[in-house]
Amino acid sequence: MSEQDRLAYHRLLRAAPRGRWWALLGVVLLGLLMTVLQTALLLALAVWLTVGGLDPGTAWERASGQGEVTPGFLAAVNLGWAVMIPVAVGLVWALHGLRPGWASSVVRRLRWRWLLTCLGLALATLVVTLAVGSVVPAPPGGASVEGGLNDFTSTTRDFLLVVLLLTPLQAAGEEYAFRGYLTQAFGGLVGNARVALVVAVVMPALLFALLHGPQDGPTFVTRFAFGLVAGVLVVLTGGLEAGIAMHVLNNFLAFGLALAFSDMDTALRPTDGSWWGLPVTLTQSMVYLGIVVWWARRHGIASSVPVGEVAVLSARQGRV
Repeated sequence: MSEQDRLAYHRLLRAAPRGRWWALLGVVLLGLLMTVLQTALLLALAVWLTVGGLDPGTAWERASGQGEVTPGFLAAVNLGWAVMIPVAVGLVWALHGLRPGWASSVVRRLRWRWLLTCLGLALATLVVTLAVGSVVPAPPGGASVEGGLNDFTSTTRDFLLVVLLLTPLQAAGEEYAFRGYLTQAFGGLVGNARVALVVAVVMPALLFALLHGPQDGPTFVTRFAFGLVAGVLVVLTGGLEAGIAMHVLNNFLAFGLALAFSDMDTALRPTDGSWWGLPVTLTQSMVYLGIVVWWARRHGIASSVPVGEVAVLSARQGRV
């Protein structure tokens, strides 16, 4: 079977029964739903705080994170990204007429065993990352271990529960939105396969960087580089599992260091980014990329699917 008879993950929408330009509508809908749902969650938190006795102005300040970051705000942010999972899956199904499972991988489902493997590989790369980090100056404003451990308070406990229970969903939601639907939408718009690959990886990475954190040079480049690596992983491994694993572990590490040695404000709103942190980030990302791709090829992880299989399953959608 020739390469033209198969579709990589970022090209799956090419087999959709509806025209490829529906993807532009999907990108707009994704952005609108993201904004509306995340705002609704913050408003719900503000109402809850108002019912609890705060005046509306103070309640909205806390709910929107304008003041000190609270566990409630972090929970609302995490849930705001988690709802992107059903949104992305729903767009693939309702807007493009494909089976919902194609939003996850080229085998039409999330490959849980592969996801757990990627979590293990991501954890292994931390050894290399920590070794590089030990000889690179800590970026200004970042979490530092030099000041000793923070006290464990009830607020620390609440933050820890939110991180453990909701951060995996938040990371998965971001991957379904950026490396999932947006990657497929941009990849399906362009006819030329090589151009489509570049657009499918670069555009979601750019949007991801623009929507995360302050736009100083080091912070933007770090986020953009993360998005590029995650996008390449999606294409080379045929699904979202590797990107989700890397995202979850990175967030666990960032939030864990913040709770132990710094504060959540620093983790969520980094300021004064430093170029010194970039070698550490790139080392982790590139080592992880190399290991995951090697493992995937060695163990036969599917990275594409026959065009006919996507079309047949799409046609049978109404009977399944």
